[in-house]
Amino acid sequence: MKKVAVTGADGFIGSHLVEALLSEGCQVRALSQYNSFNNWGWLEEIAPRERLDVWCGDVRDPEFCRRFTQGADTIFHLAALIAIPYSYIAPDSYVDTNIKGTLNICQAVKDHGDQRLLVTSTSEVYGTALYVPIDENHPKQPQSPYSATKIGADAIALSFHNAFDLDVTVVRPFNTYGPRQSARAFIPTIITQIAAGISKIKVGDLSPTRDFNFVTDTCRGFIDIAKTPATKGKEINIATGKETSMETLLHTIAKLMDVNVEWIQDPDRLRPQNSEVFRLLGDNSLIKELTGWQPKVSLEEGLKQTIRWFSESGRLDKYKPDIYNR
Repeated sequence: MKKVAVTGADGFIGSHLVEALLSEGCQVRALSQYNSFNNWGWLEEIAPRERLDVWCGDVRDPEFCRRFTQGADTIFHLAALIAIPYSYIAPDSYVDTNIKGTLNICQAVKDHGDQRLLVTSTSEVYGTALYVPIDENHPKQPQSPYSATKIGADAIALSFHNAFDLDVTVVRPFNTYGPRQSARAFIPTIITQIAAGISKIKVGDLSPTRDFNFVTDTCRGFIDIAKTPATKGKEINIATGKETSMETLLHTIAKLMDVNVEWIQDPDRLRPQNSEVFRLLGDNSLIKELTGWQPKVSLEEGLKQTIRWFSESGRLDKYKPDIYNR
């Protein structure tokens, strides 16, 4: 992993992964989605370094993907549309970015030859757990247009392994949280509302459970998988093996922020009945067996770090706590 390329590097997990790869001594080519402001997203938080080369472009363009991946030893493909509520409104965009974008990256890696590719999946592909803990053999259940496109993207990647012996691994993190996470996610929307002094906190359904990974643990999982040849051609969970309900999480955040607030269910934040994923609890046996990875940051410690970050001067200026981000 001397030369690596990261798509989606301007996002939450991507920017943390870039930092982790730089600390590993890698030369990193980082993709930020092209925009007329020349804004690099969360990469703006990373101090300029000689080993960091930021490109602006779009994974929906196959020729750009060929140029972006050329010369890299390892490609971490994280670029995706990920907001579930917006996928109900604009599913065609998710097909273009998540499925076609993954196809473009796979085709580029195939054409270059002798490259390692890690494709980022999501625990949402499993849907509501049919059994727990959820291992990699659990059936896929497309309960939202977003999860359907990620199932499709995973299948494209694995088909290139089977058909062309592409050195690809599907990496499947369960719910990642931490500094820089977008306000569409549960933890940031709670923290930002409390930090903004809002006394009536708007929430969705508080009954679902999730398996929460702190972002540094997720990034270590990516790197450990990339370093392990035995992971080729596999789907691999990154999970803690512990589940927490939204209600418990909400009370924990309030306690850590030392506030008493009222919770109000906002109908706009509820998923359609058959689309809600009510239980996610991951089995991390495979990643432990193959790489020795295991989570290091407890949920409480991870929440403390996240709250501290959001509480720093100027952080709330980047968020809109009073507006629901679909």
